[in-house]
Amino acid sequence: MFSHITLGVNDLDEAARFYDAVLTEIGLVQREEEPDGGPEARCWVRPEAPYPRFYAHLPFDGAPATPGNGTMAAFIAPSREAVDRAHAAGLAHGGTDEGAPGLRPHYAADYYGAYLRDPSGNKIHVVHRDKLLGYLFPG
Repeated sequence: MFSHITLGVNDLDEAARFYDAVLTEIGLVQREEEPDGGPEARCWVRPEAPYPRFYAHLPFDGAPATPGNGTMAAFIAPSREAVDRAHAAGLAHGGTDEGAPGLRPHYAADYYGAYLRDPSGNKIHVVHRDKLLGYLFPG
């Protein structure tokens, strides 16, 4: 298990609109970032758990944020429909398409995902797998 993932962004308000739209569709909510993230960050978690966390953060060194080559944050969705909604919400909130929602059988027979770039160019992936549902979304 990981503690958190941080992606650098250039505009926190723009990033917050994008990630609120995308991550709400898969059950994450924005939480107060104080004291750990500070005013230069936004943070999302599952409502019932403080970890893991996802941060959109202005770079500490003050230089522009740039996407990492080969870097991607992937989020698990509770359904294929949630993948579709998250992808559509991302496009409607400044994201760009990197791969429309659909089955990716080269990964696994039940692997359904979509790829986006956030407004700062970071690549994200939203994925649903039937085999993970009971483990990650009990009840």
